[in-house]
Order: sequence, then structure tokens, then C-alpha cells
Amino acid sequence: MSKTLPADSVGLVTPQTHHFDTPLPLDCGRELSSYDLVYETYGELNADRSNAILLCHALSGSHHAAGYHSEDERKPGWWEACVGPGKPIDTNRFFVVCSNNLGGCHGSTGPSSIHPTRGEPYGSDFPLVTVGDWVRSQAQLADVLGIETWAAVVGGSLGGMQALQWSIDYPERLRHAVLIAAAPKLSAQNIAFNEVARQAILSDAQFHGGRYYEQNKQPEHGLALARMLGHITYLSDDAMRAKFGREMRKGDGKLKFSFDVEFEVESYLRYQGRSFVDRFDANTYLLMTKALDYFDPAATHDHDLSAALAHVTARYLVLSFSSDWRFPPSRSREIVRALLDGDKSVSYSEIEASQGHDAFLMPIPHYQAVLGSYLANVAREVGV
Repeated sequence: MSKTLPADSVGLVTPQTHHFDTPLPLDCGRELSSYDLVYETYGELNADRSNAILLCHALSGSHHAAGYHSEDERKPGWWEACVGPGKPIDTNRFFVVCSNNLGGCHGSTGPSSIHPTRGEPYGSDFPLVTVGDWVRSQAQLADVLGIETWAAVVGGSLGGMQALQWSIDYPERLRHAVLIAAAPKLSAQNIAFNEVARQAILSDAQFHGGRYYEQNKQPEHGLALARMLGHITYLSDDAMRAKFGREMRKGDGKLKFSFDVEFEVESYLRYQGRSFVDRFDANTYLLMTKALDYFDPAATHDHDLSAALAHVTARYLVLSFSSDWRFPPSRSREIVRALLDGDKSVSYSEIEASQGHDAFLMPIPHYQAVLGSYLANVAREVGV
């Protein structure tokens, strides 16, 4: 039986695909001769096209940020908590666009896509892409949609890095940049986490040098391990303690003295790993983590972030979360400090939250109030 969709949801949405025949040069020195971008839109574009917001997704996200693809869909889009009528990203006021990044596995051209001349999946031959590449492809999509200037570019985690890159690469094409739980570059520890995750995939016997599609297989074990490792880093110690503690799985409570699942947290992580394998691609995971590692806009300015941001014109909202140890508040403050050094307009708030890095996805009242208040001012500024 179909369910009744929530009144504050954008409701049923249908993804759209645009095919680009113009070659896209990439930072790695290669190019895509053609490519597809899959995207969703919510709300209505106003007459002067001034009320458009671009959402940039994080590592395991997609174009499906809000709403439902069918009345029977179990879970809505990944940012349902913040996108919809009357929500912080208010679709009664804004026209919201979210695309699946190049290299993804949800419809945009990526490793599992068919190569235009070979007639088989790109696999490991798909080029490494960067945050800058994504921003250029998103700018091409904006041209197709007739959007010269975004009211705001908004993203959390890797999405926040894209918002920052947008403000650097296309300063004239966005009024505001909203960076949530982001960082100006990865720490050595974060790169190390990503490398362990990649090695879990690369060492899986079913990886076959990235050409596992030909065997109709997926390096399931390695991808599940990568997701388990990543998921641990997205949660705080307090969140894991509150959710699981040292609770044993239901049974007689006696220790098995074996390597079987005994603790609830073990069961949870294995479930997360298994479910991830069903909806994500291993080659895409490798690409996305590398894009994270490579992101460092200050690198071409003698590692001076203030210099990298010297020419930006957007106004910024930077948000961090107190318990986020993957991208802690200190990393957000680096961005704020660099902006202030250049006399740029920036608002900053550190949200008290126990959920860790994943807090940016959750309906935390203070977080939603700050984000909603800022974007309400943006709406008034563009006259909606």
C-alpha cells in the first residue's frame, strides 16, 4: 500500500539527465570527450532566475537530495532534513539543483559507464577527477539551465569543499557560499583513513584491476570494509556510546569466545558495509576519496589560503560541529581566518552536537535555525 508523503517534503521527484558533447578538460591532463550529468531540481525558478541554489553532495551522496522517487521508496533523499517547503533550504522560495558528480555511480558518467568508443565500461581507465573538475561540469550544467548566478552554493563535507572551490573559480557566479563541516584540505590522518579504505578495495580478490564488471562481480568484501572504516570516522565516540555502548546482540548474554558478531556495534557496522555494496561502486569510491585527498586550493598560492581567496566576492556562512573529529571546528576556523585576513564577509557558527561528522545530515534544531536564518536573508536579498 502506498504511503502518504510528508507535507514538508518536496514529494515525488524525477531525475533528469543532460548529455554534454563538448569535451571537458580535466586537471589530470586528460579529458572526457562527452559526458552525462544526472540531476534533480526542487522548487520553481523565478522570472529573473535569481533564486537558484546549487547543492553539492558528499563522498557517498548523489543527486537525490530530497523527496521520493516513488510512493513506495523507503527513505527520502540524503538531505531531506534540510531541503523542502519551510525547511532551511526552502523550496517555496528557492529553485534547488543537485547533480551527481562525475565519476559517480548514480547515472552521471563514471567508471561503470560505457566508454563511448570501446563499448565496455570505463573501469579503471576512467580518469581521476578533482573538485575543480566537478565545479567546471556543474558550471556547464548551470549554463544549460540558464542560471548565470547562483543565489548560493551549499554543501557539507566534500560538498562544502566544492562550494569553496566554486567561490574561487567562478567568483562572479555565486552570491553566497555555505560551507558545512568542511576543511581547506585534508589532514595527514584523513588521507591515511582514505588510503586504508582504498587498500581494502584494491586488495580484494574480486577487484580484477578495476575491471570486475566484465566478471559481473563487485569487490564486495573490500568495499564493505572501506565503508565500515569510513562510517566509524563519521560518528563521534559519544554518539557510538549512546547508540551501542557495549551492548551484546540479543541472546543469552554469554560470551562466545569466537570471532562471530557479539556486540551490537559489530552487527551495525557489518550491516552498513553490506547495504553500501548494494548501492555504490568500488571504482567510484576510489575516485571520490582521491578527489578528497587532492583538494587543496592554497597549494598553487604557496600554501597561503588567504592568497587563494584574495579575489573571491561571495559572502560566506561556515558551520562546524563540536563533536566532528574528522573535520573538526579548527579546520573550519582556518577558512574563516583566511577570509577575514582578506576582509571578506563571513559568518561562522560552531554547533554543539554529539553526532560527529554526520551531524550535518541531521535535523538538529540549532543547526537548522542558523542555516535557515542565513538563507532566509539570502531569499530576501534576491526578492523571494
